[in-house]
Amino acid sequence: MSDTATTEPSVIARREGAAGTILMNRPRALNALDLGMVRALAEVIAAWRDDPAVRLVVLEGAGGRAFCAGGDVRRIRELALAGDAAGVEAFFATEYGVNGAIARFGKPWVSLIDGVCMGGGIGVSVHGSHRVVTEHALLAMPETAICLFPDVGTSYVLPRLPGKIGLWLALTGARLRGGEAVHAGLATHYVPRERLPALRAALVAEGEADAVVARFAEPPPPPSFAPHREAMDRCFGAGSVPAILAALEREGTDWAREQLATLRRMSPTAMFVAHELLRRGAGLTLEQCLELELALTRTITRHPDFAEGVRSVLVDKDNAPRWTPPTVEEVDPAAIAALFPPERG
Repeated sequence: MSDTATTEPSVIARREGAAGTILMNRPRALNALDLGMVRALAEVIAAWRDDPAVRLVVLEGAGGRAFCAGGDVRRIRELALAGDAAGVEAFFATEYGVNGAIARFGKPWVSLIDGVCMGGGIGVSVHGSHRVVTEHALLAMPETAICLFPDVGTSYVLPRLPGKIGLWLALTGARLRGGEAVHAGLATHYVPRERLPALRAALVAEGEADAVVARFAEPPPPPSFAPHREAMDRCFGAGSVPAILAALEREGTDWAREQLATLRRMSPTAMFVAHELLRRGAGLTLEQCLELELALTRTITRHPDFAEGVRSVLVDKDNAPRWTPPTVEEVDPAAIAALFPPERG
C-alpha cells in the first residue's frame, strides 16, 4: 500500500550488503502504520528470518520528522464506528503478529529512531535487539488520551522498566527525548543525528550490530525525570488509579501537580484498563501479553471513549473529549473487569 502523496511503496525493503534494510515510507502521515504496512512487514520478516545473506535488519522511517508515529487509529475508529469488527481484528492481529515476530527474529534488529516514535513505532522497535535514538527522537505511549491502552507488546515491556517508570509512561503518556529513553530502558543506545548516516553505512557494510553500534554510541544526557524518580515510584506505586491521584495530591510539588493535571485529562476508563493491564503483564510472557492485548482491542474499541478520544485528538483536534464516565471517581470497577478476559489461574 502506498502513501497518498507518492507512488512509492509504503514499506521499502532491500538487501544491502550484509543487511536487510526496511524504510517505513509514509512521511506525510509520519510513517503511521496501516494494514498494508504491517502486512508488508510481516512478509519481509518471514522472508529474511532464515535467509543467511541477511545478517541483520536496519529499520528506519522516511521524511526526517518521524520514525513511526504509531498505528493508523483514525482508520481503526472508522472501522469501529461502521461496526466492522473483522477489519479492526485484522489490523491488530497482524500488527501484534509483527511485534511477536520481531522478538523471535533471532538476528540483530537495529532500529534507527530519529524523530517521533509512538505507539506502533515503539512496537516495531522495542522488541528488537538495538534501539538507537538521536537527540531528535521523541518516544511515548500516549494511548490513554484516546481510550486505548499500552499495546504492541508494551504490556510486557513497561512493567519491566526500572521502578514505576513504565506505569508513569502508560498512564500519563509522558514523552521522552532520545537520551531519556535510554535511561528509561525503551532505547539501548544514543547516537547524535549527524552520525546516523555513517552508522547505517557501517551496519550495512560490516553486517555486525554490537560492535558497530557501540563504536558510534555516546553517553546520553541526564534525563529530566531524574530528580523525580523517588516521587514517581512512591506515587505511581500506590496500587490503584484513585490511590495514585491521592498520592500525587499529597506530594504537593510542581511535578506532582503537573502529573495530576495530565491524568485528569486522560480517559478515566483507559487509565483503569492500563493499570490493570500492566499489573497482569508483569506476570505474563510476551506472547501472552500480545494475546491479552488483542482480546482487549475487541472490547475497548467498542467503548464510547475510543471514538471520542480519537475524534478529540486526531479528527477534530479540539482536545476537548467528553469521557464516559467523565471522572476517575465515577468509574465502576465491574465495568473495567468486563472489558478483560478472565485472568489465568
